[in-house]
Amino acid sequence: MDAFLTVLVVVSLGMLVWDCVEVGRNDAANLVNAVFGARVMTRRAAVWLAGAAVLAGASLATPVMETARSGIFDPGQLDLRAAMVVYITAYIVDTALLYTFSAYGMPISTTASLVFELVGAAIGVSLSLGIVHWPRVGNVLAAIVMSIFLAGVAGFLVQRMFRAAIQDDHRDHLRVVLHGPWVAGLMLTWLAWFMVLKGMSAVPGVRQLSEFIDTPNRTIMFLMVAWAGFTFAIHMVLAILGERGTRHLFGACTILGMLCLSFAFGQNDLANAASPGLSAFWLWRHPDVSVDAATQVPISVWALAACGLLMVLGMTTRSAQRVTRAAVNTGSQFDHIALYAPGWCRRLARWVLRHREPGPELAPPPERDPHGKRLHFDPLRASVIMAVSASVIAFASSEGLPVSTTYVTFAAVIATGMGDRTLARGDGDLKIGRAIWVVTSWFGGGFLAMAAAAGVAMLLLHLSWIGLTLALGLNLCLRAWIRIRSDRHETQYHPPTPGDSDDDHGGFSPPPGPAIPSPS
Repeated sequence: MDAFLTVLVVVSLGMLVWDCVEVGRNDAANLVNAVFGARVMTRRAAVWLAGAAVLAGASLATPVMETARSGIFDPGQLDLRAAMVVYITAYIVDTALLYTFSAYGMPISTTASLVFELVGAAIGVSLSLGIVHWPRVGNVLAAIVMSIFLAGVAGFLVQRMFRAAIQDDHRDHLRVVLHGPWVAGLMLTWLAWFMVLKGMSAVPGVRQLSEFIDTPNRTIMFLMVAWAGFTFAIHMVLAILGERGTRHLFGACTILGMLCLSFAFGQNDLANAASPGLSAFWLWRHPDVSVDAATQVPISVWALAACGLLMVLGMTTRSAQRVTRAAVNTGSQFDHIALYAPGWCRRLARWVLRHREPGPELAPPPERDPHGKRLHFDPLRASVIMAVSASVIAFASSEGLPVSTTYVTFAAVIATGMGDRTLARGDGDLKIGRAIWVVTSWFGGGFLAMAAAAGVAMLLLHLSWIGLTLALGLNLCLRAWIRIRSDRHETQYHPPTPGDSDDDHGGFSPPPGPAIPSPS
């Protein structure tokens, strides 16, 4: 076999390791946003617990992987060399893009990035628009947009409904005893429906049950019975545990939601990061068959599990802490927070706020835990964020659609904040401005990724060794430059203070002050 192809597959496997870590830095960091923001668990403990659920979900990731391997473009139109160039190009661009966003604490979608990168690389090697499955690309992008919309609408409506029942004190024993069982029971019902009956429909026993109740009447009956059963069970638990149970009810729901979201992430986004490298490896291992046939070879569950472990390692890095902190601050119930948003975004946000009718504050007043750390969310809101996000991702996975955990969780954070009116007080223009900046960067990053992938693919295809050296050199130089710039940016907006815990502010802390300091 051509020595260049052998080097390509070795580099692609190395980039696979790198990309999985980068996905952990950025995308997977969103798995612990709500748990960390509500201080239900420490960030380190949440990362490792979520990581175990990611590994479990990896065993059911294959249906989504087929979209990334051959659903975006037609590998059958390419020879072995061109197809491998497409896959490695996606990694070269993706690692640079994800590192850039993570270094500045900006969330970005691995799914959307990969779609644009595969499209750009396929066009770059073929110089033809016909190689791309445009209807499939449109379906994936439409699914991403629809998932954002669903997470936003559901997060807002559910948060308003549950907040009206529980109000601003989730520790009020009598109120939680009265409303907690049906609220938590409803969460468990839709998690059971979306996570088990939809997200795990590939499991034989679950598939049979799903097919049995797949009629409107049986579905309604199942949901009502499940809701009643969960409500009764939770009521009995609260009756036995008393105030200790009511105090931890919604914290437990938040942890369960995090596990469900992490499992769904393992089914969905893990496939996106693993697909190009594993596809290139299988093409190299099967040079005697057609490219189209080689991309249909099943991917080992153990390979997916190894990629999941690399993502978990990425979640423990400082860049991941920056992404988590920025997302939490954007939806924080504290009035004054430390964030960056361009001036035009803040001006647009102030214009939005001027046209909004004032209303009563619904969220609990800002407070700190016994260790002096901020409670950015109360456990009720944190549980809604996790449950809504997990349900949307699991449903998309059951349909074989690779959607974005980043976009969905960010939409849920913003929507629940709007439901609690936390974005309309204090630094409201900064919070909304940051949200506008994140959304703008999502779209800009996607088109930038497509253009960069087309250029890198042409370099690799036509210049071979020189092109590979140039592409990797540009990647490393960009990474070094971004690291210097982002560290300077981080110091400017989050000046270091000795004695603060990395678990609280990612290694940085605000100056000491009153209960609501400015800035945080």
